[in-house]
Amino acid sequence: MNYSESVVAFACEGEQLLGIVSRPAAPTDCGIVIVVGGPQYRVGSHRQFVLLARFLAGEGFTTLRFDYRGMGDSSGDFRDFIAIGSDLRAAVDALQHANPVLKRIVLWGLCDAASAALFYAPTDQRIIGLVLANPWVRTVAGEAQAYLSHYYRSRFVDATFWKKVFNGQFDFVGSIGSLAGTLKKAMANETPIRTASELPLRERMYEAWARFSGDILVLISGEDLTAREFTDMVAASPQWRALVEGPRVSTHELPAANHTFSREEWREEVASVTAKWIKAL
Repeated sequence: MNYSESVVAFACEGEQLLGIVSRPAAPTDCGIVIVVGGPQYRVGSHRQFVLLARFLAGEGFTTLRFDYRGMGDSSGDFRDFIAIGSDLRAAVDALQHANPVLKRIVLWGLCDAASAALFYAPTDQRIIGLVLANPWVRTVAGEAQAYLSHYYRSRFVDATFWKKVFNGQFDFVGSIGSLAGTLKKAMANETPIRTASELPLRERMYEAWARFSGDILVLISGEDLTAREFTDMVAASPQWRALVEGPRVSTHELPAANHTFSREEWREEVASVTAKWIKAL
């Protein structure tokens, strides 16, 4: 094993946060803070963040995975992903304190943690890169449209679905009601979800993306409605397409992967792609 691990405790606005630093034997000057989506704690689903941190440490990157306030072993009240900027700043400080050789920091986030990392990055000049895995851009209408475009379409070409229909095992009344509700949501002129900045979520994410001067790697799972809601939003917006197709952005899709990359081959691909991308920064 060419890395070591240690527990770190650090302060954030009067509370104590706890994390694990994975430190290479010969570290580079670039470190990585893994931002945990949630609500979830630093280990992650099927230990994905433990495995990711250790792989990246093996590639020479000092890595911190931590619990923000109100989660896991950290004190304080739980807060939504839109309100963890202070936690991220404290984590970046703690990582640099644990390994003073670090001059550049990358934030790695899944789902709403990707969105939280994006909100924070433009405020800290130490952040030179973002890895955004299946970014969270959820609205009621957007979720419904993703279901219509991807879930219901796949059902109609699923042999198991038609077997249930022909065997009389399919609940037509319940399914028609569910579809009608989804259609109503998809066509609704909804009030956008508001964030702490009083901007709708997607507009706030766009504004943060446009302000961030570093590089971005976007990881997309092919079998995930959260990811599809993001790609559908981008496809429907010339402004978003201009951002995502810009020279500072790389996109990597795992066509068969689910939201949390639960299979070993998906986790290994994510880790390998991440390390290769960071080395090229």
